[in-house]
Amino acid sequence: MGVLDVDICGPSVARMLGCSGRTVHKSGSGWMPVYANPNLSVMSISFLLGDEDAAVVWRGPRKNGLIKQFLTDTCWDEEGLDYLLIDTPPGTSDEHISTVQYLQGALSGRSDADDGAELGGAIMVTTPEEVAMMDVRKELNFCVKTKLPVLGIVENMSRFQTTVQNLSFLLQDANGREVDNTENVIATLREKCPEILTMFASANVFPPTGNGPRGMAAQFQVPYLAAVPLDPNLLKSCEEGKCFVQAFPHSAAASSMNSIADQVLKALPVENHDMEE
Repeated sequence: MGVLDVDICGPSVARMLGCSGRTVHKSGSGWMPVYANPNLSVMSISFLLGDEDAAVVWRGPRKNGLIKQFLTDTCWDEEGLDYLLIDTPPGTSDEHISTVQYLQGALSGRSDADDGAELGGAIMVTTPEEVAMMDVRKELNFCVKTKLPVLGIVENMSRFQTTVQNLSFLLQDANGREVDNTENVIATLREKCPEILTMFASANVFPPTGNGPRGMAAQFQVPYLAAVPLDPNLLKSCEEGKCFVQAFPHSAAASSMNSIADQVLKALPVENHDMEE
């Protein structure tokens, strides 16, 4: 599997996959991607920057040229990839248009896009409030115009969810200052009602508008893949470059993440050529 980060101005894939600080090398056949593990190759502009905090201040044509190089000059695998996952920035900017056109052109065997070419599909990720969903509706209409199938919608940060033992408990003193009372509360619960400590506590951080992402999926007649809670362990995994579902298999968001992966694999099955032969 390959992961391509086309968020040129805000690349973050390298950090989330534990590849920060690595560099790509150019061979006679093209760029060699960085391998997060033996089965996962990664390409990002962050591997080409001397300083990971450097600002990439590029206009559209230069971005488009780099995306084309990523797609045409990267030696992903001698035997080819089963999947190429492309992480894009929000919106419907140059990165999206160029990526879709170059891939459609490659599938059709021509340098320009062919309306008959088909890609695997796009996954839309949104938080449940209207401010976010109004942008995603534009992206859904972009997919309609470019004939890009939509695999489904993911409702991210649908709620905050964690076990009670991971919560902090605060009091206000007479001066209105916050005082951490977590240790006392946890000790009392452990003594009086220990089963509560492993229960999940949940709260809507972003209250949904109307029927939320599920309603938007129904409106556009695309699958609603899952609601992923705001899980501190998921953030921790991204920060440390760890595989979340392996590091925290029982965490709040693990079942949702596994469900999304299963649905994508079912929608885009890999052909087993050995079995056919």
